[in-house]
Amino acid sequence: MIWREKRVLLIVLGLLLLANTIFFFTYRVQYVSRLQDLDSRQEQAQAQLDQARHARTTAEQQLAAYKKVQTDLQVLYSERWSTPAQRLTILIDEVKRLAAASHLQPPSYAFTSGETKSATASGEKGSIGTTAVGIAFTVQGTYEQMRRLINLIELSDQFVIIDGISLGANSVTGGEHVLTLNIRLKTLFRDMRLAAQAANRQL
Repeated sequence: MIWREKRVLLIVLGLLLLANTIFFFTYRVQYVSRLQDLDSRQEQAQAQLDQARHARTTAEQQLAAYKKVQTDLQVLYSERWSTPAQRLTILIDEVKRLAAASHLQPPSYAFTSGETKSATASGEKGSIGTTAVGIAFTVQGTYEQMRRLINLIELSDQFVIIDGISLGANSVTGGEHVLTLNIRLKTLFRDMRLAAQAANRQL
């Protein structure tokens, strides 16, 4: 028969077909493995890129927050605290205005002044030169007037702190209790002399 006559050729062709089949499947498996490896590397690279972008965004946000804090501190130090020559008269006028808005008239004001601890701490880094000024006064009026005065002081745009309060009943006038309020306010002023001394100690 013809297949017997061509047996050698058929065997050779069969071997070639088998070799091609084995090579095809082997190459396919290796190709798929390489594709999977590339996909895995791509996913890892994408994850690293996402982490780097997240870290960069976080760093930018932290830098922006730091710059904002610096700006706010500079505004607080230069404008809100300022120096006594620049702000003391304004502050006194503000206290008088708030008292008048509460229908209260302090007969007099007492002032105290002193250096803050942060300015006098020897060798302390980042210390700033500031002077604390206290304003104390006494008023008499109704409870509503006292409450309004305290509320106005707390809402004031001036940098002022209620440092102490004492309240006592005085008398009854027209059915209303007249109260005596002793209030002590405190604020900070920038002291260029103390700031220069603190800077010299750090050099």
